[in-house]
Amino acid sequence: MSPEKPLRADARRNREALVAKAREIFAAGDFDLRFDDFAKLAGVGTGTLYRHFPTREALAEAVYREELTAMVARAGELRKTHPPAEALAAFLRGVVDLMYSHQGLARTLATLMSPQVDVLAEGDQTLGRAVAELMTAAAEAGAIRADVGAGAVMLAVQGICTTAEHPSSRADADDIITVVLDGLRREAAP
Repeated sequence: MSPEKPLRADARRNREALVAKAREIFAAGDFDLRFDDFAKLAGVGTGTLYRHFPTREALAEAVYREELTAMVARAGELRKTHPPAEALAAFLRGVVDLMYSHQGLARTLATLMSPQVDVLAEGDQTLGRAVAELMTAAAEAGAIRADVGAGAVMLAVQGICTTAEHPSSRADADDIITVVLDGLRREAAP
């Protein structure tokens, strides 16, 4: 894949307007909206929409990638500003919050993505690396056990995320993260 050319300022603004409007629409769960309507709602022409995003799938992927980038940046910020165990806890709770607040995007991606598209797998790997870095820092600080890998924590988070369509499960999701964090804590020395 060749690197993308930098966009002109007006083209960048149009792309950002499309992604921002799509984020709102996906969050609202508006699945009946025609693809061309994204352009009108973002205040750009239909040709601009298709030039940046030839399909609804491409637009949903762009929104997802931006959310993922923001989450990874958040992990880095938490590492700099919080003790390691607190950073891990805040990040895991943030991932769950994001899933509950972006149910429309998750459903859109699930319904639009073909099996050949591995953007979700890439996203899982990216999040897994962020969790692993946070866990390593917490283990090195002696705050959590070192014998549990990020994969196990990611499985728990993914399991929680499968229930995001059920608003009544939100409180339980927080409880599950608490159980995961409690299970990671190092036992006090006898």
